[in-house]
Amino acid sequence: MRILQFFITRIFLKRWILVLGMIILLFLANYLSFTTARSIISTFQGYQEIETLNKEGTFIANLDPNSEADFDKINIDDTQKVYEYLNKNYTYALQADGFVTSLHNKYEMKVSISYINEEAYKINQFRLSQGNHLNFNYKFNNEKIPVLVGAGLATNYPIGSNIEITDPATQQLVILKVQGVLKENTHRSNFYAPNSKNYFNFSILLPVNEEFIQSAGLDFHVNGLMDIALLDSTEEIAINLKVHIQENLGLEFNFFNQQENFNYFEDYYVYSLKIICTITFILLIIIVCLATWNTLISIRLMIKDFTINLLVGLSYSKLRSIFYRYFGILFSINLVILFVITAFNRYGFWLRKDSIFATYGIFGLISMDWIALLIVLFIDFIIGFTIVELTLRKVKSIPISMGVLK
Repeated sequence: MRILQFFITRIFLKRWILVLGMIILLFLANYLSFTTARSIISTFQGYQEIETLNKEGTFIANLDPNSEADFDKINIDDTQKVYEYLNKNYTYALQADGFVTSLHNKYEMKVSISYINEEAYKINQFRLSQGNHLNFNYKFNNEKIPVLVGAGLATNYPIGSNIEITDPATQQLVILKVQGVLKENTHRSNFYAPNSKNYFNFSILLPVNEEFIQSAGLDFHVNGLMDIALLDSTEEIAINLKVHIQENLGLEFNFFNQQENFNYFEDYYVYSLKIICTITFILLIIIVCLATWNTLISIRLMIKDFTINLLVGLSYSKLRSIFYRYFGILFSINLVILFVITAFNRYGFWLRKDSIFATYGIFGLISMDWIALLIVLFIDFIIGFTIVELTLRKVKSIPISMGVLK
């Protein structure tokens, strides 16, 4: 322990400003590595989830960003015509998020309602922790609507309980009956950015059928069209819907297959990854050079003390162990800081009552966070190994003799 303390205080920290700079650079490299790794993991998960839509005959709608949309001119009669046309001629998957309601819960979170039709429900294949899956064959205004609730609402609204609310989509008083509970951290990935996710821990999944859509308001109708997915269709038939929407609503929609959405996403995502990876690699090279140079300079400045330790029994194998322990301490400090920042960010969603990003996890971290931390740990191990072995090779080349003690 004394020999480790000697090396830390008299050699490694001889130039503490350089050490502090190295720690800062190491943290930046770790943070960039962590962010990149987590983003790639999230993207991979998104690709797996959306892959069911990546097949021939599926076209996904999105509002043309270059068009000028005048939503004030749209009325409910026009949108109902569009949905009547949809129901008559197409098989489609619809899921509309973003509708918020005030509903008491122990965490005081704002509760979002996610409206989903049967085709979209089949595609998503949501997993339940308890209860039964949704039933879409109910009579609106005549029956209680069967719903699923997120894990965060299960305590206040267990299976079998009734929820009486003014539905945001229809502006009518409805009674919801809890039929099942979604697994923790159930989420939906974005069609156009698979690395982006909305979590349903504080959501109500409400099934919609044709009768519900006819009773819904203008906001629901327009919102539902934004990400609607045509199934078992053709490009020509999709264009017919595009024309029909434009004639009735004045909105210009694009209908792309999911592979086109992936390609569009990859165009800017891969470019961003290349920039981040390049910066991270440069930082790691600087860290290796700085750590090696600083250690060698400190040893040369303390050559007498270093020589005495070699003469009294310090071997190069023990020196290697000291180096690994020292850099292990530095890397551990950085990982702890990274862990604390990540946990605080996750907890921040709970503090801000941001329900679509609030997640459950060990110490607040979800699986992708832990995997990303393990990847950073592996990178640090490689960097530490490189620094120690390179430094030790240079140290062995330093001439050590009794003459340095004179």
